[in-house]
Amino acid sequence: MHESQHNLTSLFDQLGLPSSEKDIEAFIHSHRPLDPSIRLSNAPFWTPGQAQFLKEQIKEDADWAVVIDKFDTSLRQ
Repeated sequence: MHESQHNLTSLFDQLGLPSSEKDIEAFIHSHRPLDPSIRLSNAPFWTPGQAQFLKEQIKEDADWAVVIDKFDTSLRQ
């Protein structure tokens, strides 16, 4: 297994979201805290395509999973 080259900027790009550091901080600030009972992919602020991407990447433990997990944690703090 190789190290993932993905980071929050590339995740936001992949999700079609503004991806500057300021945009990412604003997104996290406006959507936190995410209820612990809600899976990240089921959060109400995703489009169906975004939710599907997140769900598939976590399920497959794909390269994106590490950065998605870190992002998930940042939304719950």
